[in-house]
Amino acid sequence: MRRKVTVIGAGNVGANTAQKIAAKELADVVLVDVVEGVPQGKGLDMLESAPVEGYDVKIVGTNGYEETAGSDIVVITAGFPRKPGMSRDDLLLANYEVVKSATEQAVKQSPDAILILVTNPLDAMCWTALKVSGFPRERVIGMAGVLDTARFRTFIAEELNVSFENVTAMVLGGHGDTMVPLVRFTNVSGIPLSELTDSATIERLVQRTRDGGAEIVKYLKTGSAYYAPAASTVEMVESILRDKKKVLPCAVYLNGEYGLNELFVGVPVKLGKKGVEQIYEIKLQDGEKAALMKSAEAVRELVGVIKSKIQ
Repeated sequence: MRRKVTVIGAGNVGANTAQKIAAKELADVVLVDVVEGVPQGKGLDMLESAPVEGYDVKIVGTNGYEETAGSDIVVITAGFPRKPGMSRDDLLLANYEVVKSATEQAVKQSPDAILILVTNPLDAMCWTALKVSGFPRERVIGMAGVLDTARFRTFIAEELNVSFENVTAMVLGGHGDTMVPLVRFTNVSGIPLSELTDSATIERLVQRTRDGGAEIVKYLKTGSAYYAPAASTVEMVESILRDKKKVLPCAVYLNGEYGLNELFVGVPVKLGKKGVEQIYEIKLQDGEKAALMKSAEAVRELVGVIKSKIQ
């Protein structure tokens, strides 16, 4: 049986995600969007690329959800983008309604799917999808840590003039200003980052990582990042569909891990065919744990706003 991935939202992130999934021949793709003609047109355009690019999957665009039935994975990118001067938090209530509706319709057609959330504010949108879907926590996952870690690795590689592939790093916590790049676990081919540069440079790289999304928004002026978010999402999709069991930092619902409960927070997890197959609870130093708690508290505040809105 052919695999199927539904991507909800045919904007820049969604369209690039769909195209990368097709290019890797991971699955057939259904691209969904509320704007009439947009998913159909983009889907057809991607399909017409197949003979040239050499991939052999089906791609269809639609405004409804019937064609999404039986999806293995549903990626939700739909929502309002962040604009200059707007924090991720400003998007909260507007995107809550978008994600709620998308989740309701998607899970009705694909009750056994794994949900990957990309819409911001990411951690709160994951909470929304979990509550709306009624799925077990293993099948609702947020894409944030992979992207934040990719940005951290990029800035380190540029600073040290080394291959991106040699840089290993991990960013935990919420997807926002309080994210927690773990410098202690960051290295270049096994050499600790602290032995390759000074503390002031490291702190500058950490801060640039926290501001990574805002930096791109500042340049684009009318939109936000999409190439790296799409690539990060597809790495998760591939690990699940091919059962690669990659260990990646993802937003998952914690039930006591790291001393946190009933919140989506970015931590290292193993991704396989069942979704989240293991949550790794690494021992954090006092400063790292305090930073993670601060990040989790920012997520808790967002969830609190949603709860007060829907009660």
